[in-house]
Amino acid sequence: MSPDPRKQRSGRWIATQQTSTSSPSFHNSAMLLRSGFRIELKKGKVVSGIVFLAVTGAAVLHAIWNALVKGGEDKTLSMAAVVIGHMPFALVALPLVPLPATESLPHLFGGMLLHFGYQLFLLKSYQMGDLTQVYPIARGSAPLIVALISVVLLGVHLNSMECLAILVIGGGIISLTLVRQSDGTQNRSAVVVALITGGFIASYSLIDGLGARLAGTSLGFYCWLTIGNGVLMFAFLALRSPHTLCALPRRGLPILFVGGGASFIAYAFVTWAFTQAPIALVTALRETSIVFALLIGVFFLKERLSLLKVFSTMTTLLGAILLRYARS
Repeated sequence: MSPDPRKQRSGRWIATQQTSTSSPSFHNSAMLLRSGFRIELKKGKVVSGIVFLAVTGAAVLHAIWNALVKGGEDKTLSMAAVVIGHMPFALVALPLVPLPATESLPHLFGGMLLHFGYQLFLLKSYQMGDLTQVYPIARGSAPLIVALISVVLLGVHLNSMECLAILVIGGGIISLTLVRQSDGTQNRSAVVVALITGGFIASYSLIDGLGARLAGTSLGFYCWLTIGNGVLMFAFLALRSPHTLCALPRRGLPILFVGGGASFIAYAFVTWAFTQAPIALVTALRETSIVFALLIGVFFLKERLSLLKVFSTMTTLLGAILLRYARS
């Protein structure tokens, strides 16, 4: 029997890892995820140049749409505009991509729920704290959680340089729990909510990474995920905040297209990268978006700049450089 062409299109990983056309058991899924963390690309590099550029570009776009949400007067409206704004781009792309394989459907539906939970907690974080504190904590805790799960529960081996890079990134960002917000006070509640947000980020990164590989089409998987996520947000607002939906066509269209487009492109890059390199490393690298968030927060949102914020940001950048050349 000839191999499914969808599996071939997804890259090196799925072509060598898919062993059955039936729905995989939990054991098989765990085996697939373990294998996915170990993948090595051509020239012996775990994070190749093109993956590095794609994920770094995604980090810039991600910081931009987060700044749009944080800087909006009505943050609920801004978040709704970004999430629902994914849908037009997904609908345009759908006719051009294959359908995800049925094996990926549990991950697809799980990813929809996890992204929705992430968006609600991220919104709450921005209602409580500064972009330059909340964003780095939420993003920085995610690679630590993903790496911990991959090593402790999935038996994945990361070399010493990769472990050092992840620890440097996470340590630099977690140090931001000590900083003060714009009014000079420390906001412990915002830190707690941001850490919960980081848990959602780690969870959907693992689920989406495996799901995109099983799907045989990273973009097809992501398009359907964003449509389902948008439907969930629409239903939530219809029940909890109908006035936000009414205001969306009048006041939310710029963020819907700019923020929604930036967010869609950013995570499309990341979902593709999940099929090309270990999820733990992609997750860590994409969190360098905090560098761009710091610049946006200070220069555009006029948030307080401190030496600790600068130190934490530069530490994170150093971790990204270590990660890029971990297996060069």
